Amino acid sequence: MNYLLDTHTFLWWITDDERLSKISRDLIAEGQNRLFLSAISGLEIAIKAQIGRLELPSNPIDFIQEQVATNAFMNLPLQLKHTLHVYTLPMHHRDPFDRVLVAQSQIENMPILSADPILRRYPVEIIW
Repeated sequence: MNYLLDTHTFLWWITDDERLSKISRDLIAEGQNRLFLSAISGLEIAIKAQIGRLELPSNPIDFIQEQVATNAFMNLPLQLKHTLHVYTLPMHHRDPFDRVLVAQSQIENMPILSADPILRRYPVEIIW
């Protein structure tokens, strides 16, 4: 099955953070699932690292690419159809990164592994 990782889910997995739910941990570790990291998550990580809101062991360019490869995660490119689909979403969430993830989840028909309760307001499958 295909799953879209929320940015925090990706970060909690690679840092072995205890906040990662058992269900999400099991789905990621299973090995049979295809796990996708969106380009929008890469942008979010890069911005937060640059402004000091996120600390990583090394620069995000190298670290994130290494982690994606090590964990055999798939890249989900950001496409125009994803960004324009945000227009159709109700304003439940003001975070543009999360709104794009919801749009990608809907268009690509992938559940999102996310602890964010606000995402549950959208018609997407959230697994946590």
